[in-house]
Amino acid sequence: MPTMTAPIKDTQLATCYHCGDPCDKEDIVVDDKHFCCQGCNMVYEILQENDLCNYYDLEKNPGISLKNLTADEQFAYLDSPEVVRQLLEFDSEDLQKLTLYIPAIHCSSCIWLLENLYQLKDGIKQSRVNFVKRQLTIGYDPASLSLRQVVELLASIGYEPHISLDNQEKDKQANPNRSLYIKIGVAGFSFGNIMLLSFPEYFGFEGLQDEAVQKFISYLNIGFALPVFFYCSSDYFLSAWSSLRRGFVNIDVPISLGILTLFGRSLYEILAQAGPGYLDSLAGLLFFLLIGKWFQQKTYDGLSFERDFKAYFPLGINKIIDGKITPLALNQVEVGDKLLIRNKELIPADSVLLSTEASIDYSFVTGESDPILRKKGNYLYAGGRLIGESAEVLVDKEVSQGYLTRLWNQDTFTKDNELHWQSLVDRIARYFTGIILFIAAATAAYWYFVNPSVVVTAFTAVLIVACPCALALATPFTLGTAMSVFGRIKFYLKNASVIEKMSGITHVVFDKTGTITQNQKFEIRQVGQASAATLDAIYSLVSHSTHPLSRKLFHHLGGQQASLQPLSNWEEVEGKGLAGTYQGQPIKVGSAKYVGYLGSAQPQKNASTVYYVYNGEAGFFEIQNQLRPGFESLVQDLQSTYKLSLISGDHAGEREMLSRYFPQETAMRFEQSPEDKLNYIRQLQTSGEKVLMIGDGLNDAGALKQSEVGVALTENISAFSPACDGILDANQFQRLGRFLRFASLSRHVIIASFVISFLYNVVGLSLAVAGLLEPVYAAILMPVSSITVVAFATVSIHGLAKWKKMI
Repeated sequence: MPTMTAPIKDTQLATCYHCGDPCDKEDIVVDDKHFCCQGCNMVYEILQENDLCNYYDLEKNPGISLKNLTADEQFAYLDSPEVVRQLLEFDSEDLQKLTLYIPAIHCSSCIWLLENLYQLKDGIKQSRVNFVKRQLTIGYDPASLSLRQVVELLASIGYEPHISLDNQEKDKQANPNRSLYIKIGVAGFSFGNIMLLSFPEYFGFEGLQDEAVQKFISYLNIGFALPVFFYCSSDYFLSAWSSLRRGFVNIDVPISLGILTLFGRSLYEILAQAGPGYLDSLAGLLFFLLIGKWFQQKTYDGLSFERDFKAYFPLGINKIIDGKITPLALNQVEVGDKLLIRNKELIPADSVLLSTEASIDYSFVTGESDPILRKKGNYLYAGGRLIGESAEVLVDKEVSQGYLTRLWNQDTFTKDNELHWQSLVDRIARYFTGIILFIAAATAAYWYFVNPSVVVTAFTAVLIVACPCALALATPFTLGTAMSVFGRIKFYLKNASVIEKMSGITHVVFDKTGTITQNQKFEIRQVGQASAATLDAIYSLVSHSTHPLSRKLFHHLGGQQASLQPLSNWEEVEGKGLAGTYQGQPIKVGSAKYVGYLGSAQPQKNASTVYYVYNGEAGFFEIQNQLRPGFESLVQDLQSTYKLSLISGDHAGEREMLSRYFPQETAMRFEQSPEDKLNYIRQLQTSGEKVLMIGDGLNDAGALKQSEVGVALTENISAFSPACDGILDANQFQRLGRFLRFASLSRHVIIASFVISFLYNVVGLSLAVAGLLEPVYAAILMPVSSITVVAFATVSIHGLAKWKKMI
């Protein structure tokens, strides 16, 4: 690779190929490309060696200036294990994971490069950028890289992270709208001054018609218009060019054409002394466009799509106080609390293990499902799920406000369903733009023969007024507002697209135990021989499980003075039961087939049955469940619109009682394993059904993920499944039908928003084609149409929510 340093010429400075800065101090030439410093040259060479130079194809001069690249010793403090521990979100033998704030992220090229770090450095496993927050979540192999080396790599390519051990300081971010504010200021300043200088032209003052004065004012207006054209318009030009290079037309293409037409025509008229030009319209256009963008952004931010974790996770946890277990809300967990974590429960905060050992499943964090064995004193990271018998932990950090939410939204649990309405908007925008270009060209051709003086005004007005921005805004604002309404009534959705999927549901599938039955109200009858030792063994076995039937048995036996005793070889087999060893004897609790029950006594109908076998004693517990309040009215509400099914891992003892709600024999399936539930959902989908599955999230993860919409019902238990699309508070269960209808109404609001947008365009286009609409008024009309759609969607959703008594 030939490298040379060129002499600096004061008269003409080369521009750095990497960062765009002038090569004023040194000019390094590599492959006929100029670089302002060794740092920029080094980054280019790194990218070239790894065949990543298409980074420069995404944006012009996308890189960050590296003239002041700091020395490696700046990051020496990252060699400290204590510092590393404070920064990491997850740590294992083959993966360390953390999130860094990187202020230098500024464009699509930054995102592309940072998400391709694995090609630059062996050992980096994953990297994802949150552009709005300027954050990079990165995972790497600690055997190949240290945290210091990762940070030094980022700094070497111009993306030095801002690291602070103070959490509050760490979360501070530069205002991402700062550039927009500056552009609004520049456009407003230029617009005001150009209009002020153009007053004589507006009112025809004869005393100021001197040719030299007119020429001076016109050239001065050009000076004011240049930053508007080259700076304030840059985002529209870059977006339009980027879309055209990729073979499609986005909404910024007609805007860019209008800007180019206004500026080009104005320069021609002024320089050829054929007229005063339209620079006031140009400046006004950009000023109002940017004001509209600012207003839309402020409104969008106000919807608070990314809410606090307390809203997303209405979970409870068990705190140990003076040897007693006390339920605790998740937001009440504090550093130093001693918590009891049961099988399949989520570890809510970074903690230290107090029990002898524990098996932790970190698949929510890493994507790897193999449990990791941890010993007493080991560090446990938030997001891990306990597998096996209960464990005690000591909370070391507060519950992270964004970490649990990121787990819920990570790619592992993302469904393949496309957002239909959003893709519809994209198609409309694409065809819409092509039609507008045709109308603009036809308008210009017509006026060229009828009245040539109106050609530019009509052509530019068509391009400016007919923008499909409002179409693109209709869906996110409607669904986002509906999402916030659901959140207020304790139905927490993963993202706004879930609402669109709810509107297309045709089949509702219920889990039974813990879903349509209550966990708090039940009756239990014991059948069979059971000594005090057997009851202690059963009590100790079920104490580690979060299954609804296990929890009911635990509370029942606790009232019978059974005591907790140490067990060994504890395990839970999903859909079958529990097993362990007590006082050297194996014990099993669960289905008759699983425990090997051979007794002559048989359970009654209309009850759930839990069998046990221990030390020669066998029997069962009949658990008479009570349906949730409002379940009967919910079924009646849903039957008129949706098909209903019930799938349960329990035996068919309650079939007769439930047949009044699910009259068709095929609508109820019992003794279903988690795999059976998943296959049943697939079978329904194969027949064309759009399925909503509602379960307790314990044995239903596969079915919840497979369904179009998976809803986990919660009663303050932390056995939460990220595979679900929503979390429903159990007290809102009976309102599920109302929620589905509200989702359908949200779709009608989207359609109405489309109609409003089209009406705006019909009126605006009619005036523009007739040559009656000045470009500056077109610039005002376009953001007004977008704002109207936003306001209509927001007000309509809130109005419908009150009308349907949602809030």
